[in-house]
Amino acid sequence: MRQLVCHACNAVNRMPLGKDPLEAKCGRCGDRLFAGRPIEVTGAELAVHRGSTKGAALLLDVWAPWCGPCRMMAPHFEKAAARLEPQVRLLKLNSEQDPQAAADLQVSGIPTLILFRDGGVVARQAGALSADQIVAWTQQALAKAPA
Repeated sequence: MRQLVCHACNAVNRMPLGKDPLEAKCGRCGDRLFAGRPIEVTGAELAVHRGSTKGAALLLDVWAPWCGPCRMMAPHFEKAAARLEPQVRLLKLNSEQDPQAAADLQVSGIPTLILFRDGGVVARQAGALSADQIVAWTQQALAKAPA
């Protein structure tokens, strides 16, 4: 059984393993569980995703609107979402709007990617990457991490 948080209403949804995750819809609001794009989250929403997502990894981009490298990486992160879903859900946290969440994650420079599995940090990477680099880094980190 997989468990995913709806990007539209933050409801926790359970999904049988045999069901196509790309077709899955939220039981509360009816929106698709996978949007094919990164989801903007606050620190509180990130906590819900980290605590409730089972059977899929989370890849978080910590960024800020004034950051040139962050803006440069944004379209690449978007492209990576289409390639990594449904095994990995991509999230974005604006460190300017939620500096405490970034501090709690011990982010010292942006952009920073943090990969989570079952709520725990699997890997982190600072600096802008291309879509190919994001996908390769994520897949390598997940392959090395204990399941």
